Amino acid sequence: EEQVVAATLFSHFSYGALFGSADALLAERIPLPHSMKGLLAGFALLVGSYLGWLPAVGILPPATRHPWRRNLLMIVAHFVWGVTMGMALKKLNSERQNIDL
Repeated sequence: EEQVVAATLFSHFSYGALFGSADALLAERIPLPHSMKGLLAGFALLVGSYLGWLPAVGILPPATRHPWRRNLLMIVAHFVWGVTMGMALKKLNSERQNIDL
């Protein structure tokens, strides 16, 4: 069971890092504040996962079948992740621009 938990955590955070990396490549092309872009990215990750590929491959039932409290927790967690990612990208980009000068 410990190996399953470790593999699950590794997969979860690797997926988030992969999605965050893809978002970093695209985010600069979207003319919105970084926090808003991050919020939208978190929402896209949530919807794509919990209403998309996770039910499609049989890992979890769709979020529409989960208790409302779990859905609320997932929404808040993905929004926090997204906004944090957006603000981190803003900071990294501003530091990169300062170095380039």
